[in-house]
Amino acid sequence: MPEGMTTTPSASPTITSPGYTATPPRDLGPRGITVNTVHPGPTGTDMNPADGELARRLTPQIAVGRYGQPNDIANVVAFLASPQAGFVTGADILADGGFTA
Repeated sequence: MPEGMTTTPSASPTITSPGYTATPPRDLGPRGITVNTVHPGPTGTDMNPADGELARRLTPQIAVGRYGQPNDIANVVAFLASPQAGFVTGADILADGGFTA
């Protein structure tokens, strides 16, 4: 993780209001800080295994045809934390394999 960067991981999905990514980017953008939210879809974890009953019911509803893996979400977050995403701020990113499409 780049020096000076901190994260606040969550073990469960968090619901944020649409305004969360409206004000902070304007306040922090001039300092070179980007603010985005990532909304993961069904993702295999110890508490929600990709081979579990819930996964069997949800997978047919996922456009890419498979349950998400933690690396799928981590790759999105890694991109957003990278210099290549320096112009991406105030965005709500759906990383759900098309589950909500």
